[in-house]
Amino acid sequence: MINALMSFLNSVVYTLVLKEIYKTQLNPTISYLHEPGYRRFSLSLDIAEIFKPILGDRIIFNLLNNGQLSQKDFDKDLNYAYLKEGGRRTVINAFNEKIKQTILHKTLKRRVSYERLIRLELYKLIKHILEEKEYKSLKIWQ
Repeated sequence: MINALMSFLNSVVYTLVLKEIYKTQLNPTISYLHEPGYRRFSLSLDIAEIFKPILGDRIIFNLLNNGQLSQKDFDKDLNYAYLKEGGRRTVINAFNEKIKQTILHKTLKRRVSYERLIRLELYKLIKHILEEKEYKSLKIWQ
């Protein structure tokens, strides 16, 4: 069940990162960690690695610790390896709430949403490519 949940949330984080990449001038098929590919959005995989623990893992722990997901949300016939529609809806709702939450950004000295934090990470990468500033990956402080 946990693997199914992690896999589902990882794909949701990956999709959100890809959406944010499309709002920049970055090419989602050119990456620095994962093998680049013509039909693979490997930059999304790279940036998603930063945000999967911040978003995905925290959502999993919250949903399970608060009893919002249980065995009934997984398909028993498929050895609990598939999240049913109701479970997916619960996860997506929790994800949407999480990305709208704001935290105080240490550098900007203002509150930003987790969704905006992804775009800010992409902007840091752009500055690195343009040789304006050395890229340093996000280290979550909250």
